Amino acid sequence: MKKKVIAYLHTHWDREWYREFEVFRLRLLRVFDEVLDALEKNLIPSFYFDGQVVALLDYLKMRPENENKIRKFIADKKLYIGPFYCLVDEFLTNENLFRKNLEYGLEIAKEFGCKEFTGYLADTFGHSDGVIKILKDYGLNECIVWRGCGDLPSEFIWKSQTGGAINAINLVRGYFMDIFTTTLSIEKKAEFLKNNLDKIAAKSSNTLLLPIGADHLGIPANIKEQLTKINKLVDGYKIELGSLFDYINEVKNNYKIVHNGELRDNSLTFTLEGSYSSRADLKRLNIIAEYHLEKVERLVNFYSLNTKYQTIIKYAYKLLLKNQAHDSICGCSTDDTHLENILRYKKIEQICKTITDEIKLEKKLTNKIINLGNENYTGVITLKKYKKEKGDIILKTQTGFEDELLTDIKRIPVTEDYKKIYTVPVYVKNITPGKNDCLPGLPPAAIDADNNNLKGVVSIEVDENIKFKNKDKYINIFLRDFKDYGDSYNRGPVKDDAGKILKIKSCKLKLKSSIRSILEVKFETNVTLEITLDANSEYPKFNFRINNRKKNHHLFMCIALDKPIKETISEDMNRFITRKFNPDYEIREHLPQKRGIESPTNTAPCQRFAGANGVGAVLKGITQYEVFQNELRLSLFRATGIISNPKNSSRSTPAGPPIKTTDSQLLKMIEQEVWLCYTTKPQDAINKIYNFIC
Repeated sequence: MKKKVIAYLHTHWDREWYREFEVFRLRLLRVFDEVLDALEKNLIPSFYFDGQVVALLDYLKMRPENENKIRKFIADKKLYIGPFYCLVDEFLTNENLFRKNLEYGLEIAKEFGCKEFTGYLADTFGHSDGVIKILKDYGLNECIVWRGCGDLPSEFIWKSQTGGAINAINLVRGYFMDIFTTTLSIEKKAEFLKNNLDKIAAKSSNTLLLPIGADHLGIPANIKEQLTKINKLVDGYKIELGSLFDYINEVKNNYKIVHNGELRDNSLTFTLEGSYSSRADLKRLNIIAEYHLEKVERLVNFYSLNTKYQTIIKYAYKLLLKNQAHDSICGCSTDDTHLENILRYKKIEQICKTITDEIKLEKKLTNKIINLGNENYTGVITLKKYKKEKGDIILKTQTGFEDELLTDIKRIPVTEDYKKIYTVPVYVKNITPGKNDCLPGLPPAAIDADNNNLKGVVSIEVDENIKFKNKDKYINIFLRDFKDYGDSYNRGPVKDDAGKILKIKSCKLKLKSSIRSILEVKFETNVTLEITLDANSEYPKFNFRINNRKKNHHLFMCIALDKPIKETISEDMNRFITRKFNPDYEIREHLPQKRGIESPTNTAPCQRFAGANGVGAVLKGITQYEVFQNELRLSLFRATGIISNPKNSSRSTPAGPPIKTTDSQLLKMIEQEVWLCYTTKPQDAINKIYNFIC
């Protein structure tokens, strides 16, 4: 008896990647024009548009005359769109954004008339189990996955380590099947398909799923005729054109095997771990944009101004979601593509600042402190002042116009209004949620500081290394720089490279005050570190400014802990997950010798927190850490100069085109921020650092 093979036609559409958005959009017009023509002529039964709606919206901006035709195909279940707005990376998008991605995508797809949805995650670089609860919350009962699934079967139950489960369909051989568009003979195509179907069948029931399509690819010519001929040559299988939902209905009783936790096994598919340390500048802009958008949304909701601002805030969130598409936020696109990403981040910043300034002007909130968080706040905050007063501690002086003046539509700034603006730290106590007019206060105890030490609730000592002390505990912090001849997808480590530990050249006290003191530490190779300790704070801030002039290397902030690291805790989708590690694993001893292999790593993605052995780091832009022996290594940045290096030492086959990307060498000033802490409550640390004080 022949096994049934349901083949669905699709295209995987990266809006931007190895070509820029407008270039790919012109290609999209040709591809989707062809799809609509084939649907109209009944040459194909249906088409799946990659699980996202933004590509359809991009198309309709250039082909508005086809909207009614598209709506009819959707109503007739010949065209499927959604559920997502955009195909975002799962490890670099937080819960709030992932929910909005589904909310916006479903809203648009349903307005177009689409009624059938599945969580289509065919090409993200591994899968966060944090998506499980979100998909279920929006009524999706299964999802489609590929990378990171290891040896799992075609259908399995996927459980989250923080609760919840969903039915998952594993694209055993991937979504990429372009054999039908080649000029090979029918006999060769049949032979190739038979080989692939045998491998899918080994992981499937009597019904197999066969994607037909690939990245930015049009539909195969005469696909029905090709399949008719191929079916006569392929023993044991009957291939039928259908929809993804035909397959979902066929296998609804097949979910037996259970997998717990995230999907990051790269034994059979590349998970491209190096992308989480590529283009660190984009990662930092992304986390800052997420923070500012959430903050301004809280401000708008607090003053019940949602009606006034909801359209522009949604527009800003959509800009951010476009930047969180996996080839964009992962930093594996052309230089011009990432320039457009940076421009979108700047637009988001402009929108957030303008809305905040307008509300402050309207509500007469100048020089008032607003706590938009959910709990009282005590600590040091920074304020802008336009007049220096006695006793002010000046952190920064700049020139410009007052924000309120620039916002006031009844006034025009003139030359005389251009003045000095001072940034000053202020200690505040028990600022309750909501508007608060309380005056700045003084901390119970001042910080003791000299040219090598900061002493408060916790202490910092600088000699050959940096020591972070809390009572009788201490850890060493240092910088380690590795050679990296990889690319935007994977590190390219060099065998026997133990990494160069950067020497400290000087240390001096930059600021000493009762509420805040700062040490300035200079390392070799143009690295400046400011260590800030605030009164009554358990979280010293490490602010790196790196004037990078070196190519092909990977710089880490290393935290040397008391014992080997076998387990870490890190933030993922606004929850905390644990990961197991072999602390003795060294990637340089396991570089692949044959094609089709990607070396396992001791790295993992993270969002705002990573920690181990009772020590943690709150992060603002660092999105990857590594474990080796007792070192927790935070990736400050990784400099490479190519999208995909065919000679990458850790990945034996290409992951994309070998396009040079000079900007990914990051030959510029790079900033990173880390707050260290001794804590078993990472959420408290994040709440303190990412406070919503306005």
